[in-house]
Amino acid sequence: MARVTIKEIARRAGVSKGAVSYALNGQPGVSAATRARVLKIAEELDWVPNRAARMLSAARTETFGLVLARSAQTLSEEPFYMGFVGGLESVLSGRSYALALKVVPDVANELATYRKWAAEKRVDGVILVDLRVDDPRIPLLRALELPAIAVGDPSLADGLACVWTNSTAAMSAAVEHLAALGHRHIARVAGAPDHGHVWIRDQAFAAVTERLDLTAQVAHTDFSGDEGAASTRQVLSCAPRPTAIIYDNDLMAVAGLSVLSDLGLRSPDDITLIAWDDSALCRITHPKLTAMSHDIVGYGALVAERLFDLLEGAEPKAHLYSTPTLQIRESSGPPTLLALATIPESSGPVTV
Repeated sequence: MARVTIKEIARRAGVSKGAVSYALNGQPGVSAATRARVLKIAEELDWVPNRAARMLSAARTETFGLVLARSAQTLSEEPFYMGFVGGLESVLSGRSYALALKVVPDVANELATYRKWAAEKRVDGVILVDLRVDDPRIPLLRALELPAIAVGDPSLADGLACVWTNSTAAMSAAVEHLAALGHRHIARVAGAPDHGHVWIRDQAFAAVTERLDLTAQVAHTDFSGDEGAASTRQVLSCAPRPTAIIYDNDLMAVAGLSVLSDLGLRSPDDITLIAWDDSALCRITHPKLTAMSHDIVGYGALVAERLFDLLEGAEPKAHLYSTPTLQIRESSGPPTLLALATIPESSGPVTV
């Protein structure tokens, strides 16, 4: 069967090949009626784009790049990126774009990847995740003139277009929930402190616990289940023992729940637990985990859409996607009277 060409669509629509190209690629230059007629004919003829010709004419690779500087083991266990990449693909596939995903051990290798991609013109743009304070990747991407969308707070994006969630408000909601239940000593098992979103949560946690006159402690990890379990044991060995723990992701919260079982403790009877992201993991545990919830798939989809906007000439802007909301489940409860009686006066956040 012969391939349907733009020339054939133009003949049937009674317009030029240029007008067909404008209509099929969503570009200005044709009327709404002409665009609708061209698209209808293309659909009737089962027309599909010639990928090679489109790449040559538009000087595009039809590929976006995503580099993850985390261990392969952590990524294989971490539900956040499975949902996030799914959201990206839900938009990319609709536009016949591909995702170049590369896992590297550190930021130095990530920087080298961007240099290689730019030199070889491998991608049309990149998705920048795990923003850092004074992030060295941002000036490099500018120097390479590689379009980029940052996934993170505008205070960390340094003027790049970004899509973000309000971790400050979400952290306040989590701590206020615990305080309302009567918890006075709260621990947090956090991610890597060089990651910007962890740093922002650190500041928010310190501010809200101080405002509510709570004692608090923070243990930083690498986001993995093993580190989440080890840090849970660490904070539970402190005197006084916290009566509630907030985790920076679901994986560490589930690992923490298993530690409670090993120690003969129960949630929420002995310890209230709060996870972050609210993947399916939170709903299949026993007890089901209270979590700060947001739509991760939708998050990834919006990131992809905003990167397409940049390629089409949009000005870089900060786009607030959501503020994670508290989903209260079985792991939330008031502390026991015995635990409350052993809590000393507030001493502010302590890093363990």
